[in-house]
Amino acid sequence: MSNTTELLLQSPEGATAGFANGSIFFVGTATVILRYAGFTILTDPNFLHAGDHVHLGYGLTAERLTNPAIEMEELPPLGFCVLSHYHGDHFDQVAEEKLQKGLPIITTQHAVSKLKDKGFTELVALDTWDSGMAQKGDASVRITSTPGKHGPAAVEKFLPDVMGSVLEFQPSPERTALRLYITGDTIIFHDLHEIPRRYPEIDLALFHLGGTQIMGMLLTMDAEQGVEAIRIINPHEVIPIHYNDYEVFRSPLEDFKEAVSAAGLEDRVSYLSHGETYNFERPANRW
Repeated sequence: MSNTTELLLQSPEGATAGFANGSIFFVGTATVILRYAGFTILTDPNFLHAGDHVHLGYGLTAERLTNPAIEMEELPPLGFCVLSHYHGDHFDQVAEEKLQKGLPIITTQHAVSKLKDKGFTELVALDTWDSGMAQKGDASVRITSTPGKHGPAAVEKFLPDVMGSVLEFQPSPERTALRLYITGDTIIFHDLHEIPRRYPEIDLALFHLGGTQIMGMLLTMDAEQGVEAIRIINPHEVIPIHYNDYEVFRSPLEDFKEAVSAAGLEDRVSYLSHGETYNFERPANRW
């Protein structure tokens, strides 16, 4: 059984949602700024610089190798944040200090408990297949938590819960203008097959790659698993993120590009470097 939580966002008087086009700005790691239908949405805020370290728990740390495309002070006004899980490379010390404590954050139960201790007040915890609904002007967006598994069984109990998410942008309850999927930090596992059964039409997907390894165990998708995920989820367009940013990322983007080419899937993938923007239009089949 799934539940839906209402999340009301303020919008300027007379604001009209635009569903014709939108954009995704890649900050780095799994951090993007998504603008569509009047919403400005931040994902997994990571604003540390090259040489800084994040804590991964149990005394483990990871060094960042890249810089974010912008500083946190340069963020536009935000509607809400979608956080896949509470790990230092997804919600870092800069976010804890500088992100507005009243910004709505949609995330896991585990992350909510941690963020409460940091003073954040507008938190929505989602279990798998639960949804949060945000309304702004004429538009709404439903955010549904999807399955994720942040590592094999041998280490799963030592890792935080993780969620993927499907964002459905709607001009009315019975119409969806755009459906976007974010994998979160996951490896391939059987529950992912339920996503295309529930959402057979995914327009755009953000894939967390990198092939994160700790103690020789794979914790996020590498190049081979990324290609397998394209085949499982079957989105119309994929943008890889979460690559090349930390020393624990062992599968570089170049490996994914080669695997995509070998699989004949080049027309399904768009690549962004830090600071680049992907501009998209509402799919023609949406109305």
